[in-house]
Amino acid sequence: MIDITPRWGAIIGGILFHQWADFSWVIVFFVLLGRWTAQLRPSIILMIAMPWALFTSAMEWLFLVPLFPFWQPIFPLEQTYWIGFGVHLASASMYPIFFGAATTGSRARRASPHRPFALVWSSLATAGVLTLGIIAFFGSMDREIPWIGENPSPDQTFLRQMAAHHTQGLIVAEVASQRATKLHLRVVAKLMGASQKGDLMIFGQWWRSWFPGQLPAPSPEEHAAMPGMLTHDELAALQSIADADFDPLFVRLMTRHHLGAITMANKAIKDAEDPRVVLLAHAISHSQSGEIDLMKGVKGTRAVRNAVRSMFHTMEDNSRISAHDGVDAPH
Repeated sequence: MIDITPRWGAIIGGILFHQWADFSWVIVFFVLLGRWTAQLRPSIILMIAMPWALFTSAMEWLFLVPLFPFWQPIFPLEQTYWIGFGVHLASASMYPIFFGAATTGSRARRASPHRPFALVWSSLATAGVLTLGIIAFFGSMDREIPWIGENPSPDQTFLRQMAAHHTQGLIVAEVASQRATKLHLRVVAKLMGASQKGDLMIFGQWWRSWFPGQLPAPSPEEHAAMPGMLTHDELAALQSIADADFDPLFVRLMTRHHLGAITMANKAIKDAEDPRVVLLAHAISHSQSGEIDLMKGVKGTRAVRNAVRSMFHTMEDNSRISAHDGVDAPH
């Protein structure tokens, strides 16, 4: 399902997969424990739903995808945990509506006494979805919520330099998606390309919304000083090298490239002023570290440990990252 430009089928499949938390809630609380749950007030259901969102998102991130039944560590290594938790939390906030809107009594089919609450809660939810939709629409028209902060220089530097860094990374990923001899490296290359292509769209949209003009390219001096950037000779070698030697060279060059992006992202986490830039920098640092592990073929509990570690530590605090520079050939 992974591709540099995701298809709608893959997007819809991903959304449906995330809904397993809702399906499990229905089975446990509305079927197995239905009689007990039916006696609860909406506020109590909401109190139960919040820990359920934490539990299901943690199960998904830590166990369900990387360990059983799929044995694929892509999710925790590529996506930091708080994104999935936010999805599950938003979904769980809707659970109180179910019994508030239901009827009670097997014969009389009396309306639930909590129906007024359900109507108010549904109205608030609808208003929230519409508000987010309007914000997203104006964002797509380069009218994001204005930049927040006092000194725009760190945020501008990060957007400008990381865009150039990602542009080169996307080129390398596209080459590897076609030339890598190992299947898992071709898949990881497509994942890298999709991630960086999405980030590039965000960089441009934010810049056009917040600052004058189009997102500018870094100066030649900045370009040369950015960590992890590949030279023209290295890019040419990657495109012309024999197929049998491609995989080790790709892993070595992309590992160095990713380590440079992690360094830049961790600096933005400390220096950026707009919280959206900080969150994106954190997500980039996490995903780039995880993609290094994916190139190495890391799986199972080791992948989960590394994902947890990279979510809480910057590169300067994480001695594991430094070992990536001497990454072995993938297995």
